[in-house]
Amino acid sequence: MQVNLKDRIALVTGASRGIGRSISMALAQAGAHVIITSRNVEQLQKVEKEIGGNATVIPADLSAHDDVDALFDLITDREGRLDILVNNAAIGLWGHLVDFSISDFDKIIKLNVRGLYLCCQRAMKLMIPQKSGYIINISSVVGFKGYPNQSAYTASKHAVMGITKSLAVEAREHNIQVSAIQPGGVETDFAFEARPDLDPSILIKPEDIAQSVLFLLSLSDRAWVDQIYVRRRNGTPFVGV
Repeated sequence: MQVNLKDRIALVTGASRGIGRSISMALAQAGAHVIITSRNVEQLQKVEKEIGGNATVIPADLSAHDDVDALFDLITDREGRLDILVNNAAIGLWGHLVDFSISDFDKIIKLNVRGLYLCCQRAMKLMIPQKSGYIINISSVVGFKGYPNQSAYTASKHAVMGITKSLAVEAREHNIQVSAIQPGGVETDFAFEARPDLDPSILIKPEDIAQSVLFLLSLSDRAWVDQIYVRRRNGTPFVGV
């Protein structure tokens, strides 16, 4: 997909593997300078090498408020602006609701919801003076559906959709566009941890989600898309939509 992001500054969270890695590479190939972050420094450095000169590694644990502040302070000091934020960082822990530990529930909410919320806050503080920007939240099919053994993760992705919907209205007056992408089963380690029964041959590729991000960024100033649900081709159309 043709989109020119030359001179744009992008931040991708959860960028060390899977969907985040693919999004980071696609943004860099389109000309953006991409700041990549996650807790895994070694994997981030591998992604940086794959991207080449258009990437900067800033490790951070987004479940820690101080790390979020340090990340955005560095971006502010080094770049002075932020044009694109892709909130992809998330964890999933699985189990029956009746047996699920509250400490595991809190871990999921702390990163998937609180961490995303904090990143949106800090990004908005950079984007509002610019009167421009894009915030794209990677949600999930479980942002509107439910699967067994995924109650905590599902709760977090419903929360992501709530944040996205409210922020989209708030951001509009500042010429900042906010959207969510809701992937179905994507061929990542994360997906197989949740659903070991999935057949890899029928899954969405991480690159497909990256293309959805580029699609949003390619839209003219007359159009926007609030949310994109990307399903597996062998899935049932319009289920739960």
